[in-house]
Amino acid sequence: MSSPPTHILLTGATGFIGAHILDALLTHTNLPIRIAVRSPAKGAALLSARPQHTARLSTITIPDFSSPTLDLTPALAGGIDGVIHVASPVTYAITDNEAELIQPAIRGVEAVLAAAAAAGGVKRVVLTSSFAAVLDISRSGGEYTAADWNPITYAEGVAGSPVEAYRASKKFAERAAWEFVGRGGAGFDLVAIAPPMVFGPVVHPVGSVRELNDSAAVLWRAAEGREALPVARVAFWVDVRDLAEAHVQALLRPEAGGKRYLVAAPERFNYALAATIVGEEFEFAKGRVVEGSLVPDQSKSIDGRTAARELGISYRGFRESVVDLVAQISKKQEEGW
Repeated sequence: MSSPPTHILLTGATGFIGAHILDALLTHTNLPIRIAVRSPAKGAALLSARPQHTARLSTITIPDFSSPTLDLTPALAGGIDGVIHVASPVTYAITDNEAELIQPAIRGVEAVLAAAAAAGGVKRVVLTSSFAAVLDISRSGGEYTAADWNPITYAEGVAGSPVEAYRASKKFAERAAWEFVGRGGAGFDLVAIAPPMVFGPVVHPVGSVRELNDSAAVLWRAAEGREALPVARVAFWVDVRDLAEAHVQALLRPEAGGKRYLVAAPERFNYALAATIVGEEFEFAKGRVVEGSLVPDQSKSIDGRTAARELGISYRGFRESVVDLVAQISKKQEEGW
């Protein structure tokens, strides 16, 4: 990519991460943005929350990115030359790992890239992957870098638990993307962003606590202090606002093309630390914190430095991320959530 894109397609914009990416695009660029939404109602809710930007925004309804008959030609028409693809299935409520999670994730990525190649004018695709595509659960120490891949096999993902299926879906969807551009002729370059746990306030349409995304819901339950604290699978995390900025810079910076980034704060977390922060910062939570070790796992590390340096981003601290989310939900509950 010799010059930055000028007209953007953003998928997954009504989700936790995608809505923050939309706001980062609106803040840091003057570009027109087409938003792919699952329903007209969700698109309308997203636009109504940003009335000052409606002239720059348009929506296209794509009910299911995992459909075998998905046709994204209309989404890429009209001069789209940059794509940020966030939409991907995230669920553990499945009975068939391959049919319900692994293949839908792969199909969605391949459909976006095929449509971008067919459109002819796309310069770059930024793909939201996941640290799940990187994580090796058998690893006892050392630093994870962008060169690392989750060693799970396709067969293990198909036969394993829903968590293993999710890890396989993220690995093989991202692999499919790199293989697509590696075959040549795509006409665009690819950047993959692989975050670990993502925390922070919400800006997507949410009508109640029950509709919170998983990471926000878990933090809120820790804040309430009414159940045992979950065990964090990894101690790595990033604030959603920093992750959104990383996506925007990955789209705009020519030198980012062809690279894979782990976007992760240097600070470690666990849910006991989150609960303690809430107990220290909010009167309603004092005396309700569930006991647990305040010391996050320090046995492994992650290279978030490369993304910070090459994409020009900085990382918020865990306390800020937790406080901003809990303050937001507390206020919403006072307003009738």
